[in-house]
Amino acid sequence: MGSYLNPGTIEFQESLNSEIYIDKTGLIEKTNAVLRTKQKFVCISRPRRFGKSMAADMLAAYYERGEDAEELFANFAIGKAESFQKHLNQYDVLKINTQEFLSATQNIDEMLQMLKKYLIFDLKESYGQVRFRDEENLVQVMKDIYTATKHAFVILIDEWDCLFREYKEDKEAQRKYLDFLRAWLKDKAYVALAYMTGILPIKKYGSHSALNMFTEYSMTDPGNMAEYFGFTEEEVSTLCEKYSMNFEEAKAWYNGYHLITHSKNGDQRYSIYNPKSVVESMLRHKFGTYWNQTETYEALKVYIQMNMDGLKDAVVEMLAGGSIPINIGTFSNDMTTFATRDDVLTLLVHLGYLTYDGEKESVSVPDREVAQEYVNAITTMDWHEVAESIQNSRKLLEALWKLDENAVAEGIDKAHREISILQYNDENSLSCTIHLAFYFAREYYTIIRELPSGKGFADVCFVPRKLYADKPAVVIELKWDKSAEGAITQIKDKQYVEALKDYQGNLILAGINYDKKTKKHSCKIEKLEICKS
Repeated sequence: MGSYLNPGTIEFQESLNSEIYIDKTGLIEKTNAVLRTKQKFVCISRPRRFGKSMAADMLAAYYERGEDAEELFANFAIGKAESFQKHLNQYDVLKINTQEFLSATQNIDEMLQMLKKYLIFDLKESYGQVRFRDEENLVQVMKDIYTATKHAFVILIDEWDCLFREYKEDKEAQRKYLDFLRAWLKDKAYVALAYMTGILPIKKYGSHSALNMFTEYSMTDPGNMAEYFGFTEEEVSTLCEKYSMNFEEAKAWYNGYHLITHSKNGDQRYSIYNPKSVVESMLRHKFGTYWNQTETYEALKVYIQMNMDGLKDAVVEMLAGGSIPINIGTFSNDMTTFATRDDVLTLLVHLGYLTYDGEKESVSVPDREVAQEYVNAITTMDWHEVAESIQNSRKLLEALWKLDENAVAEGIDKAHREISILQYNDENSLSCTIHLAFYFAREYYTIIRELPSGKGFADVCFVPRKLYADKPAVVIELKWDKSAEGAITQIKDKQYVEALKDYQGNLILAGINYDKKTKKHSCKIEKLEICKS
């Protein structure tokens, strides 16, 4: 047992000892299935604090030779799998965190030298009886061990991409690192499984495809790994019940990452929650922003202020609750090469600041917690008009509750002026303005665009969450160059309120029209009482 060779089970045991532990051992069945196959190279990319390191600790505890980890795993999902006993504690595990070596050195050459030196030290300590052709050559040392003992290795690399995040501009360092990994792992009989985790997918270098043997499981294409990183909706629901926390509020705060697994049995859709935020909210018994405490909004700010190809418009529309079509195919999997707006947006997906809908090929802001990151960034940038609109949204919502038609119309006029960066020429752009103008409404409401009801679709509905049942429900109909009164009439004629028939309490109907000639908004508000029959 060494620091890197067969490091023991203590780190995984600490996860098990924690007050909250969610069983993710099903991942082991997936890695067991690819052991000693051409698919034995696995790369998982997820945002920070999504359980990647815990998973690496778990794999190390399960596979490493010399341990007896049966009791650790027997009562979890993997304990019921056919492959459980076959691979349990059958391999030499090399587990490294690349960040450790990067932080301790000044350049890529020093980093690689230290990494190889430390791994060789552990290997020679455990296999002193083996004769080595070249004791300073990591690849040769591992070849000699495998030839002499037939002991295969499971190689676990955590934070594999940290060099690409910290040496963003150093292309030569990146190439050296990729070439090292290729020489160490590719076409080597001693590799039973090579498993890497990080935030970024593997760097694309045109014809220089150093690590093309890896199968990647990312935020844009999770494969069959979607449920093992982050918490599923079912897992969060169970935690909310255990800790007496409101599940609806948990969804509003943290439910934003929508991943799809494709299989011969059909597609499986997952709503994935940030595990850091969920755990903190349960233990503290308070919903709030926890994920962003691990990194400042400055990281987000760097990218959204680039404003290439209308990036600012896209961010504003997403902050208003919309989604943006995107082509993820041109992204180079680094943090500096941006040919288009879509490349920046794709990076934000991998960083966890956006979620990607693979069916619609679009991106959106995941949840309330992440939206607050955008607000924090915007308030420190020169996007004063957007920040102002968000700040005024509380007053606008209060005016709506008071049925103050003039105040609502004036508030939306102001919001329109403030976010005039948007091309204002149809009901879609009007809708974006309305959503941003009422940004504060998400404090109390689930906001639904185009809610199916009666004989059509209501443009916007504010449905109070259970904790805020004292707030009125709201149905908003938007008109472009027509009349606010006509919007109210449409709400009634097409029975949009039917969608809220199970809601008992006050209901506000709001018709909002934009006049192209006067460039003014008008508003008509009515209050209805809905009683359950």
